[in-house]
Parts: sequence; structure tokens; C-alpha cells
Amino acid sequence: MRSSHSWKGTAVQDEPAFFGPLQYSPAWMWAGFALIALVAAWYVFVFASTRPPRAAPENQRPAQLTDLAALKAAYIQRINDAEQDAAAGTTDARAAHQDISHLLRRFVRDASGVDAPRMTHADLERHPLPAAAAAVGAIYPGEFGPEPLPPVSATAATARETVRAWS
Repeated sequence: MRSSHSWKGTAVQDEPAFFGPLQYSPAWMWAGFALIALVAAWYVFVFASTRPPRAAPENQRPAQLTDLAALKAAYIQRINDAEQDAAAGTTDARAAHQDISHLLRRFVRDASGVDAPRMTHADLERHPLPAAAAAVGAIYPGEFGPEPLPPVSATAATARETVRAWS
């Protein structure tokens, strides 16, 4: 094997068929960066699309999209229908109490934006809706209490009064 040496200022190469490493094109570097950016963007997309939506602050009410007077009239009619079904015997008393409670909670949700149908009585008491909490508390014995149940007419009257007094 010969070594490379210099003879009077000229370099002599040992193996004339050997070439040094070639440089890669800068396009490959940019393609690698683009691939890394695409993978990172995919992870951000997956993470962002699987997060639950942020809840609005509890003290902020959404803009009312309906007329409150029409909403009150519609729910009072539904409460009356539930009371009449119980009086006619098509619905048993406990189911009528539960229907009226559910109607009242749905009214609170539609009128205020608070998700009252999913809240317990204790949750309603902690929320700034004292009229709804008091009415649901008055209806609880008919929904969950032992027999004999209070009259459905009393529960319906409580719910109607709460809906009428809502502002």
C-alpha cells in the first residue's frame, strides 16, 4: 500500500479510483424537517380533537334564544299534561312526580343555560338558582320518598309556580 506524499509541492494520490464522500442534496434535509413537522402536527391535531370542550363559566348565562313568556307557557302546559295523565291513571304517581321534576329541570336549563337535568339537589343548592333548588327539594319526596306519596297536584302546583315566577 502506498501512502500519499508530496514531492516538491505536488500531492500524489495513493488510489486514483477513491473519491471522498459526496454531500447530500439540501432537499433531503428539508424533506426530513417537513416529515417531522407533519408528525408533530398530527399529534397536535389528535390531542386537540379528543379534548372535551371547555365549559362556560357557571356565572355566565348564554344569550336567551327564545321568548321567556312562550317558554313558560309551553312548560306550564307540559306540567298540566303530566298532572292530567296522573289523574286519569295513565301514569302512576311516582312517575308523574319524576316527569314533573324533569320538566322543571329542563325549563331551568332552557331558561338559564344551566344543565339542571344533570344536577343533584345539592348541586342546585350550590348554584345561584335558589328558586329551582327549593322547588326540586319540594318535589323530592314524591320522587324518592316512601309510600304514601304526596299528591301529584301539589307537586304540579309547586312546579307551575316556580315556572311562573321565573325571571
